[in-house]
Formats: sequence, structure tokens, C-alpha cells
Amino acid sequence: MRLRPTVRGVGLAIGGVIAVLAGVAVGAVDLVRIGTLAVLLVVGALVGIGLLDPGRGRHRLAVERGASPNPVHAGSTSVVGVVITATDASGRARLAGLRFREQASAELSGGRPLRAHVARAPGRVTITYPVLAARRGRWTLGPLVVTRVDPFGVATATTSLGKGSRISVWPTVTELQVPPGVLVGDPDRVALGARSPSTDDASLRDYRFGDDLRRVHWATSARRGELMVRSDERAGMRPVSVLLDLPTRSASLEWSISLAASMTLAMLDAGHPVRLLCGPAPAAVAARHDAALTDRPMSVRHAHNRPGDMARADILDRAIDLTIAESPAKADERLLADARVLVASDDVGEIVLAVVGPLTARTRTALARVADKAQGWAVVRSGEGGHAQRGDAESTVTALHRAGWRAVTAEPGEDIARSWMRLLESAL
Repeated sequence: MRLRPTVRGVGLAIGGVIAVLAGVAVGAVDLVRIGTLAVLLVVGALVGIGLLDPGRGRHRLAVERGASPNPVHAGSTSVVGVVITATDASGRARLAGLRFREQASAELSGGRPLRAHVARAPGRVTITYPVLAARRGRWTLGPLVVTRVDPFGVATATTSLGKGSRISVWPTVTELQVPPGVLVGDPDRVALGARSPSTDDASLRDYRFGDDLRRVHWATSARRGELMVRSDERAGMRPVSVLLDLPTRSASLEWSISLAASMTLAMLDAGHPVRLLCGPAPAAVAARHDAALTDRPMSVRHAHNRPGDMARADILDRAIDLTIAESPAKADERLLADARVLVASDDVGEIVLAVVGPLTARTRTALARVADKAQGWAVVRSGEGGHAQRGDAESTVTALHRAGWRAVTAEPGEDIARSWMRLLESAL
């Protein structure tokens, strides 16, 4: 809490001190009393207003804050609502004399004061304001700052009210088209149909988080000691893994994440089971995975499109906390680990979409092994480090082509839909 006298209070206190000194000098007792009373009024007002903290005590005010939508995509607007309520007459009296100021991270406010609409009703104040989510991440809203002035207007107190909250900002996503027959041609569909479950297939598979519990085969689950569900997924829909090689330069980070997320969601919407490989899953997503009672790590499981957009939310939540790689060596370690996951996968006919930088000899070898059992498509970042890096990117594309990948180069910042279409056209 911050206590301070107002301009009137400062003037009154100075006048009181001068009156006391003058009264003592001339022996005027009444002048001394008046000066003392003025000083005591200011001190008493500061003490009194400090004791009446609206956020504490039996008559404290309640604060609720919500944002819609939350999470929100970077570049989009969310509307925040803050409701302050008083539960009794004393609280309503406190509420009536308060001035409010909301706080938000610079990534939401642009570093400018928030312009809010304030609606007052008996015992209730509602504050509404928009925020523009400028950057991906988790950003703070609040706490609410309240200012109150004593009845004489000589003292003011500023304090925070309630707790802060967070708004999650997903990466920017571009809607990408998945032309039929490009990623999976007709011959592939025929071959894959014999190996993939169809709507008439009564085979069972492990339970995946988000599966309808009505599909659980309880007899088999009891016999095996783990949940099993009837597999009735669409025939011929290959599983898809999107491999994201996080850059070491922040300039290309957001573009890389947006491209990978857009690819993942496009394939999910097309009906493919998908997963985004970019390191360990964040705590919130991992917690939902643990609640599903499955022992497969969240980072290696495929998500299936299901009602409620939960699969989309899990994919985008994974991307919120991604940061640049600490060093090229760390980036290689993470990419090699994800490549091992792909090589060890028992998924038949998997499609791998990769967003990578120029590769080292070790990572080229690792991705060549991936192409031995999966169909690989890669966008290789170029143009970050000048002419030398462009040459490395071209060499990477050549090496991937030799290993059986379809690959193109793209400069960070290029239109994501254009990069995607160039990648698909590389197979024609």
C-alpha cells in the first residue's frame, strides 16, 4: 500500500507547521492550536485511510477476472472483464469511493495505458477492456490497482486489489489446404487400406486421451490390465508427425513455430492422427495426458480430431512455451531424440513433415533413417546467417533428396501458405 498526502494535504500540513511556529514565536496559543489541528488532520487522515484497506478485513471486496477468448492466437484481440463486488453495506460504501486502474503485460497492452469501460451498479463495478495479444506466451493481467481519497481530500492511498491472472497466447496459425492425393496418392491409399483399421474393423487398440469411454472394451481391458478401445478410425488416413527443429536465432522462431503448428492443424483437420515433436510437453498438457491413465509419453502420442477441439488445444498449448535452442549442440540433441522416436515408431506408413534449419552430418544421417520407414517432407530454413547459411540450407535439401525426402528451402518471414504450397509442389 502506498500512502501520501494530496496537494491539499501538503498545503494544509505546511500551513499548520508555519502556524505552530508563528504562534510559538508571538505567544499566540490559539494559532498554535489551529496549526496543530491542521497537522493532526493530515496525519489522522493518512492513518485512517491506511486502516480501511478494501482488500482486507471482514468487509473486503471480491474481484473476479476473465478473458474471452482465452487462449487467444497471437495478433488477435481478447476482451477482459473484471467484476468487483461488495457483500455488505460497509463494503458498498468503500466501493463507491474507489478509482480503478487495471494492469496488463506490455505484450497485451502495447506498453500504453489501458482504455476501459467502467459500469457501476449498487455494490458492483464492472470493468471491460480489450487487449491485443502481440506475442506468443503466457502473459499477466492485473492485479487491479485501486486509489481512494479520505473525505477531507487531504490523503490518498493506492493498493492492489485481488490477484493477477494469466492469458495464454497461442502462435499465429495459417489455414493450409491439403489437396487430396498429394501427400497420400491413390496407390498408397490402396496399400495402406489393408493395414489400417476401417469403420468395419473390430480390432482393438490402446486407449488414447480423449477417446470416447463408450468405445472401451471392458472385458479385454480387465484381462490385460489396461484400457483398450475399439478401433474404428478412417481407412487410409496415415498418421502424421510434424518435426520442429527449434532455431538458435529468435528472428526465425515465431515463423518456424507458426509453420509447424499450421501444418499440424491442417493435417488434423484433414482427418489424420497427428503429433508435434518439439521436445517435452508442457506441464498443463502433460497433466491432461497423465489423467488419461496411459503410459505412453505425451510427446510421442498421436492426437485424433474429436469434439470440443481438445486435440487442437493440446497441440497449440505445446507451442506456447517453446523458446530458441540454447546452442546448436542442444538443437542437434533435441532433433536426434525426436528422430529416434520416429525410427522406433510402430506406425505403418507414417508421414513426417519437418521444419528444420541447415543440418549437421549427424542429423542428416538420423533423418535419412527416418525416410527408410516414413514419407518425409521438409521445409529447410535459409537466409538467417547470410550467404554461407543459404549454401548450408541448399546442401541440406540436396542431402534430404538423396535420402528420399521431398524438401524445399524457405526464408523465415515468407508467407506460410506459399511455403506450404511450394513444398507440396515439390512432389509434382
